[in-house]
Amino acid sequence: MNSLVLRRCAAAAAIASTFPLVSPAHAVTTVATEEVLVTASRFDSDPAFAPIGATVITAEQIRASGAGNVNEAIRTIGGVYGRQNLAGSSDFSLDLRGFGSFSDQNLVVLVDGVRLSENEQAVAQLSSIPVDSVARVEIVRGGSSVLYGEGATGGTINIITRRPGSNQFRGSVFAEVGSFAHRDVRASVTQGWDQLSFDAAVGAQRADNYRANSETRQKNFNGGVQWATTDARLGLRINAGRQDMGLPGALTLAQFETDPHQADTPSDSGSVDTDRYTVFGEQRWGGLEAAFELSRAFKTAKATYVGFGSSLQMDSRVTQFSPRLRHLSSFGEVRNELVGGIDLQRWSRNTDSTYSQASAFQKSRGFYLRDEVRVGAARIAAGGRHEKFSKNFREPMAFPGFSTDAYMQTHSLNAWELQGSYTILPSATLFAKAGRSYRVGNVDDNAFTLSPNIPLEPQTSRDAEIGATFGSERNQATLKFFRHRLKNEIYYDPTFFANVNLDPTRRQGVEFDGKLQLAQSFALNAHAQHVSASFTDGANRGREVTLVPSNTATLRLNWLPQDGRSADIGMRWVDKQRYGGDFDNSCSARIPAFTVLDARYAQRFGDWEFALTGSNLTDKQHFTNAYGACRSGIYPDAGRQVKLSVRFNF
Repeated sequence: MNSLVLRRCAAAAAIASTFPLVSPAHAVTTVATEEVLVTASRFDSDPAFAPIGATVITAEQIRASGAGNVNEAIRTIGGVYGRQNLAGSSDFSLDLRGFGSFSDQNLVVLVDGVRLSENEQAVAQLSSIPVDSVARVEIVRGGSSVLYGEGATGGTINIITRRPGSNQFRGSVFAEVGSFAHRDVRASVTQGWDQLSFDAAVGAQRADNYRANSETRQKNFNGGVQWATTDARLGLRINAGRQDMGLPGALTLAQFETDPHQADTPSDSGSVDTDRYTVFGEQRWGGLEAAFELSRAFKTAKATYVGFGSSLQMDSRVTQFSPRLRHLSSFGEVRNELVGGIDLQRWSRNTDSTYSQASAFQKSRGFYLRDEVRVGAARIAAGGRHEKFSKNFREPMAFPGFSTDAYMQTHSLNAWELQGSYTILPSATLFAKAGRSYRVGNVDDNAFTLSPNIPLEPQTSRDAEIGATFGSERNQATLKFFRHRLKNEIYYDPTFFANVNLDPTRRQGVEFDGKLQLAQSFALNAHAQHVSASFTDGANRGREVTLVPSNTATLRLNWLPQDGRSADIGMRWVDKQRYGGDFDNSCSARIPAFTVLDARYAQRFGDWEFALTGSNLTDKQHFTNAYGACRSGIYPDAGRQVKLSVRFNF
């Protein structure tokens, strides 16, 4: 019976997974052609209140790197570690600060301020966002529950799409071919008049990919219309994605070493369809500003598991409403920013499968308030949040006395933060932050627990970090020391084939971000992280948490000689880590460390651009996900891939 539960967990996870600190923002940028405003307080930042330590990826960087989707850009440019998901698609599980197999449940992903992270064990489907519609990506590491609620212990990733300019018309067409039968066609257009504007971006991708039965077919659309004046903005955005994929299954280490291309499940397949509609608005009256987003999203995930003789369909719906206010004021040399808001969410999912007819529902209400003061070279901010959750679950096909058939649960949780900074020199700023963040068990977490019908307790974390930023806009370095002390961390325990609340755990380490202008045409960007993830109490005290590399590093060199040519070279190094099932740290083997290289060379001729892009140039055989016991549960990463593209701008 335990084997059956494990298979169900893996099957459900496979389809689900597809589918201020305070000072100038640290933008990891090589080319900047427009002002970057980071949404530190869920509003475009006033220059006096830009966040500290935020990594900002610009549209120019994404294009220069040759990244074909937002997830890839976050990993290769932003230095965020990514783990291959169980479908083998381009939506890697992103990991801020070493949260292992549930890393994607410990960060919040947003598009234009609207959460993509939902109440299920599902990777945020960033591949559904056309990469040409992205203006920038903002990565804020560390506890962020005051502003963004549950699941933000590791941090937040906010994707900001382009806003059309007044009286402008522009567009582009892009086509690319490459290894593994890769095909990618994209087009985007924006049109602006005095106060009215619209934009649209579409894309279609297909590839056979590295492994047998790992082919993907995807179509995306992102578009909107808005009316804007100097002090107001109102608009509508629509995002839609259609993805079909093969599900190749996991390999043992022996299978991987024999042939990493092979599939363990050569006939399984899945699909994810998403549609999201968002109405947004802003209004400013002097120092007072109001804003809101009202979003309605629909997702249908399907899978067929031929080897198990089963099929699955999950239909989920989520409604989000986030009104908020900001007041900016000045008293002599004192400046103040006060932000308050409400987050309302209703989520539901119905499952129709061979082994489940479950229905799940969750609603939440969050209230937050945050105030920040700047006096000369000093800044200090404090904030708090209260959020209430109500959950309801029913499974008529449960095994009596063994698996969950029904529960009702409510939680009331609080988050807080206190942070400050001081500019000791024009080129040096010190900062510190402390706070509390939380995460609640989602419907998939609670479906398989040690005791049927007893859902998991909320996870809480005491967060702290100190650091410093040195240098100028062109040459800058940021160093952070961080610690997260977690209670009731939610994790999968292979010993019991169940999701559990762990004994106390800790994440602590060091992060480095840097950029250096080597010469007029050369710029270097770097991100590195060292993290120790371990148990601090209980039976596993002193043991390492699984699927957490101790060290990761990303290095990128950009060459832009201003003559139509450009080149971008990147290196990513990931240290060894423990297999996902090695809870007692007894396995003598580790997931091996690896280094991969990617590069892009481009040449422009007027409005045309031709580019050659290569990833994993040394054809390194490696893997980032091995969720199973010692030397098993392996999902190989892709080998060398070469792509040729052409773009026309108009």
